[in-house]
Amino acid sequence: MAVYTDFSDEEFSEFIARYDLGAVLSVKGIAEGVENSNYLLATEAGQFILTLYERRVDPNDLPYFLGLMEHLYERGINCPLPVHNRAGNALGSLANRPAAIFTFLQGMWVRRPRPDHCAMVGTAMARLHLAGEGFGLSRRNALSVEGWRPLFETCVDRADEVFDGLGDEISRELDFLESNWPTDLPTGIIHADLFPDNVFFLRNELSGLIDFYFACNDMRAFDLAIALNAWCFEADISLNITKARALLTGYGAVRAFSSVEIDALPLLARGAALRFLLTRLCDWLSVPEGALVVPKNPLEYYKKLRFHRSVEGAGSYGLDS
Repeated sequence: MAVYTDFSDEEFSEFIARYDLGAVLSVKGIAEGVENSNYLLATEAGQFILTLYERRVDPNDLPYFLGLMEHLYERGINCPLPVHNRAGNALGSLANRPAAIFTFLQGMWVRRPRPDHCAMVGTAMARLHLAGEGFGLSRRNALSVEGWRPLFETCVDRADEVFDGLGDEISRELDFLESNWPTDLPTGIIHADLFPDNVFFLRNELSGLIDFYFACNDMRAFDLAIALNAWCFEADISLNITKARALLTGYGAVRAFSSVEIDALPLLARGAALRFLLTRLCDWLSVPEGALVVPKNPLEYYKKLRFHRSVEGAGSYGLDS
């Protein structure tokens, strides 16, 4: 991962003593992940995940994230459940970082998703959207259309280092999306980052969803657009329409699409591609010295953006309009 926050034996002993988890058997850093420091924690009570929240996560958002996971878990979504300490708190502090312990989910993420994986992801997303109803907190999506231009401005001067003309092309795309972004679609809780490495499978069945640290309140169809980009393209950046149809059909079997959502899907997929192009571009151009993770190439999402600009309707994703 990009950074680890290390802690002393004394700091950890003081932290874990607040929990009823029995004796600690082991604590091992997890290499995957770039936002936070994660450790696999084994105690007499079982296996858990210890998360230390790094500076990219706003501590003010943590009650939303932790509360949402509890809300979803109570409504049948298999996601990490925050473990409360003896004082009843889900959030503590370790090594001067906010820290929390979560239940451990069995399963692994798939490197090469098949159409049946995509169908299960669509179904799970629809169930998540419905389970999110009634959650008492709200969080604006800082990485929706209003946030894209300010993000771009942080790296616009170097965008052409990726290839000549990229900066102007992104600027034109921002102009278009800001003028045409929909405002009348159904909204609710969305995951906003449901990539393959955030979905676990066990014995060919979906076993859980993780990493809710981009979750927010936004258009539900935008969550689908993000998933289309993440799950349904092949290595050569060609859309696998069989996977796309499976994802959308799986979702629609649980929560029916409205006609306005169907009509807006190409535009939302275009916006989702730009969102990840921008975050990857900024990361690509600002790799900190000594980082242990290689940033993801922004060109993948540039190519996906070009594809979405070429489609004429939701039928291009296998969905009847």
